[in-house]
Amino acid sequence: MSDAKPSLIYRFVRGIWRFVDYSRKLAMNLIFLGIVFLILAALLAERPTLRNRTTLVIAPDARLVEQYSVDPGTMAIQRAFGQGAKEVRLRDLLRALDAARGDRRIERVVIRPDLIRAEGGLAQLRELARAIRDVRDSGKEVIAYADNLDQKSYLLAAQANTIYLHPSGSLMLEGLGRYRLYYREGLQDKLGVDVHLFRVGEYKSAAEPYILDAASDDAKQADLYWMNDLWQRYLGDVGKARGIDPARLAADIDQLPAGLKAVDGDPARWALSEHLVDALKTSDEVETILEKKGVVDEKQHSFRQIDLDAYLARLGSGNRANGSDEIAVVVTAGEISSGRQPPGKIGGDSTSALIEQARNDPHTKALVLRVDSPGGEVFPSEQIRREIELTRAAHIPVVVSMGNVAASGGYWISMDANRIYADPSTITGSIGIYGLVMNGPRVLEKLGMHSDGVGTTRWAGAFDPTRPFDPAVGELIQTTIDHGYAQFIGNVARARKRTPAQIDAIARGRVWSGAQAKDRGLVDEFGGLREAIAGAATLAHLDKGQYRVDYIEKPMTTFERLFSGFGDDSSRMHALLAASGLGRLVLPAQADDTLAHALDWVGALKGKPFGAIAHCLCGL
Repeated sequence: MSDAKPSLIYRFVRGIWRFVDYSRKLAMNLIFLGIVFLILAALLAERPTLRNRTTLVIAPDARLVEQYSVDPGTMAIQRAFGQGAKEVRLRDLLRALDAARGDRRIERVVIRPDLIRAEGGLAQLRELARAIRDVRDSGKEVIAYADNLDQKSYLLAAQANTIYLHPSGSLMLEGLGRYRLYYREGLQDKLGVDVHLFRVGEYKSAAEPYILDAASDDAKQADLYWMNDLWQRYLGDVGKARGIDPARLAADIDQLPAGLKAVDGDPARWALSEHLVDALKTSDEVETILEKKGVVDEKQHSFRQIDLDAYLARLGSGNRANGSDEIAVVVTAGEISSGRQPPGKIGGDSTSALIEQARNDPHTKALVLRVDSPGGEVFPSEQIRREIELTRAAHIPVVVSMGNVAASGGYWISMDANRIYADPSTITGSIGIYGLVMNGPRVLEKLGMHSDGVGTTRWAGAFDPTRPFDPAVGELIQTTIDHGYAQFIGNVARARKRTPAQIDAIARGRVWSGAQAKDRGLVDEFGGLREAIAGAATLAHLDKGQYRVDYIEKPMTTFERLFSGFGDDSSRMHALLAASGLGRLVLPAQADDTLAHALDWVGALKGKPFGAIAHCLCGL
């Protein structure tokens, strides 16, 4: 007997389903083939030849960083599609400038210093300024143009042969300052939060905002000491580059109101009258000047030029060497926290794993730790320090290169290196520890709530923030802080071949400039990342050109590597996207909330009975 024939409704529904399923597969296949086409087209696209008399234009419109805020593979994909945070790595700028200095095809360098957003300290800027000055000293012309200049971008502009400023622009040199919000009245008097601070060292001022209404005299004295050192060095750098007496420059800044009044309040004319810039020009006028100086490119309708991304793509990885020996570089940038942390932060587990990876690579002959950190939690700092100790025990020399800041926990992870390099304007020291406890029973009382219960010992629930603070708990915490401080200065004394008493005299939470730290034996040499790498090669007995530099970071997937081939030269991908109708995507910028960031430190001890923080919260 034959099976019954399916009903008409069933056959109709089944037909619709098959059509939908077929359409879905067709659409996915077309999308896949489209992506493959874009990738192949980008990989096979012929790059224009870099011709003679080309101008290298450095105008990244990005934040200056030590490492991307996401892993390199993700950054490559984001940049290929015009997305992602706008960031430019210091090492990429240095590599491009070093290459341009000896590249016969590069006739001159044009830099937009106002499009390099330096949000940190002065050490990075001084290293970059030195690289720009090296191009100028090589005999190649360097031209700087800006719509507006602040004192950080002006340090870069000052290194150029010629500085052009927009006629409606401005230049503001204001000096260095450090001002913070203080929360004591709001937290304790208004909200009823009981704040208990435990620390060693009268200069350990990181948590003062939670217990005071204004900075302590010790904090002001210490801050002004290192800031004056940095400011005098800044004036000297600018004065030397522009041929201006630093004392006269300082006087002109102090007399700014009178100077502005003399030019009818026009800040651009004031900058010109003080010889801080060479001419007031609009961007199109500067472009015309560059066309006359160089070669007109009819296709670009401008002067013959190459941008930073395209030039870096032509340089490749920069790891060409005759031998297989490597100097491994691990970047430790950001605050130090427990566990695994993303790029832009330092994780006790994740950063330790990178150092271990470098140590276990048979090609690694030396390790450079690039440190740009104000510190953080004590335990992960000790994890990283231990990895440095193990690396040295494996007969691999370790060199630390300090960036803008390597203070408190940042110094903790640095102290066991064979050599420590810092810029004279690096912020370092702050050798000290603190603990912060907040209790809120008074807050609960205002809301008509109370905490009560029982425990088998006096310590059960003693760290509960809803309960009144037991002075005995304070004794426990202070004892722990004292122990941590003794461990800190003891390790520094051992590493720096001093006595604990000698280190205590220059520690106690006090912050120093790099120059002041070198005078006190906390730093060995002046120099930036390039000098640190060269120093590591010397310690490892490696000849110049016989080793390569390998940055140890999260490895890219195969898919990410496909994009990384053209991610830096993203103009080709943008053209392909435009042709395909996909266009470019833009991600919103992230805002920085100073208050929220400061209060985040209250949560640093979350989930722990108590903890110790080695952080300076210092910067410019």
